[in-house]
Amino acid sequence: MKLPKNSLAQTVIQLCNAKDIKHIVISPGSRNAPLTIGFTNHSYFKCYSIVDERCAAFFALGIAQQLQEPVALVCTSGSALLNYYPAIAEAFYSDISLVVLSADRPKHLVGIGDGQTINQEAVFVNHILYSANLKEDDQQTNDVKINNALNTAVLQSGPVHINVPFSEPLYDRIDEFSVIPKSVEAIKKLEKIEDLSDYRSLWDNAKRKLVLVGVNAPNTVEQKFLDLLANDESVIVFTETTSNLHHNNFFPSIDKIIAPLVEDEFKQLQPEIVLTFGGMIVSKKAKAFLRDYMPKYHWHIDTKKANDTFFCLSKQFKYSVNHFFESFFKSYKSAQSNYQNYWQEVKQTRAKRHEAYINTIPYSDLKVFDVVLKTLPNNCMLQLGNSSTVRYSQLFDVNKTLKVFCNRGTSGIDGSTSTAIGAASVSNTPTVFITGDLSFFYDSNALWNNYIPSSFRIIVINNRGGGIFRILPGHKNTDNFDTYFETKHQLSAKKLCTMYGLEYTEVRNLEEIKRKISSFYSTSSQPKLLEIFTPREVNDQVLLNYFKNI
Repeated sequence: MKLPKNSLAQTVIQLCNAKDIKHIVISPGSRNAPLTIGFTNHSYFKCYSIVDERCAAFFALGIAQQLQEPVALVCTSGSALLNYYPAIAEAFYSDISLVVLSADRPKHLVGIGDGQTINQEAVFVNHILYSANLKEDDQQTNDVKINNALNTAVLQSGPVHINVPFSEPLYDRIDEFSVIPKSVEAIKKLEKIEDLSDYRSLWDNAKRKLVLVGVNAPNTVEQKFLDLLANDESVIVFTETTSNLHHNNFFPSIDKIIAPLVEDEFKQLQPEIVLTFGGMIVSKKAKAFLRDYMPKYHWHIDTKKANDTFFCLSKQFKYSVNHFFESFFKSYKSAQSNYQNYWQEVKQTRAKRHEAYINTIPYSDLKVFDVVLKTLPNNCMLQLGNSSTVRYSQLFDVNKTLKVFCNRGTSGIDGSTSTAIGAASVSNTPTVFITGDLSFFYDSNALWNNYIPSSFRIIVINNRGGGIFRILPGHKNTDNFDTYFETKHQLSAKKLCTMYGLEYTEVRNLEEIKRKISSFYSTSSQPKLLEIFTPREVNDQVLLNYFKNI
């Protein structure tokens, strides 16, 4: 095995090995050559080459999202590093572990006019858990900093940055490691549950309790706890598509419940206690409701942080969800209440009106989502693009066998395709990615990728613009709306598919969708893309009328 002669590169590589950081996403460059040589020539590491650093970072994020372990990124010096920032911010807010290894010039060569040099030290300061700026001649301090960074990524589930200066020569190699770093073991702290009796008493006596679950990885909450909540007549559990939680007594499609309510009904729904866990909440209507009709208590379960989303946060329980429930529900009591039963009747009424409306509407985005979501194969992974795509999906009761993911940390459209491909590359589950046209074209370099599984499927809903802006109040009356807000276009994904080797199909009406969709999911030797064209000027009115009709 050929290894870099550079001692600092050897230290980084050996410590990544010691911390079981196996997956390394590398963007080509020269200054990062010592790291590239070391990782690609070491049998332990699984390396990927992605040219575009923004795509590389989101690709790595998708891998980390699925494996629930840190993934390393390696880039050269200069602006290459800055292209990681959107994915770093997403990882920061979504609690996903990324380890950024940026090559740099030595300190005396920065700020003198050399090419590919910027001030790289602590460049992600507002969206990073730990920054380590290494020095070439301080082995002991470097060991400590690298260990601290990697331990932080493992224990705190988030992004860290290790900036590594390399002097030339960059390509010299040796046969064996000449430096043995001092490895510091990562030790997980045990969770000690505090006395919860006062909170349990409040919970037991409250007759209206609302549990709201945001982004949540599949199979992370034990079913026995979900059953307890579902069968408590004083509890309503609001779940989002990205929560990956299911029970017949739960309330998916939150907006179907909330959107038509008037003031008296909002007061009936207003809870005494709101208990939240999981990541970001998609539903704007749920957030607006709980801000206008605040509960007396808002409790959040999370080991790291608690967002004061409704401006009434009163307690953060700093434990894992299962550990908290195990202690909190030891002596569970259900208060007598009609809270859940009343809203179950509302849910059933809304479901009937939903079906009735869907059956009457013309060909549109809403109609397409109804048809497409029903066709998804059982037990597949569903990756969703941001903006309109995830919001449309929230209106439907999605197949319970699916595993659903979406970049909701910052809710950006910039890396959805890359993330989905990264997730698919390490999953044995066939993956379907549904996205809008702007999101897809924005991240089209994601297809410049040699690791896309042949089972990967992309569905692009192309309404030839940013349809979400037609739904937002006021925008349609703005000067130059179609140019500066909606960004009207005539683009198609067909030539991109030809260039990158994807099988392409386009459809323009419901009959074509129903005729071609089953073969779209069938086994093939290459990934496939289905582009569904929808009418640009119909979608907003259909969606707005939906909330009036249910």
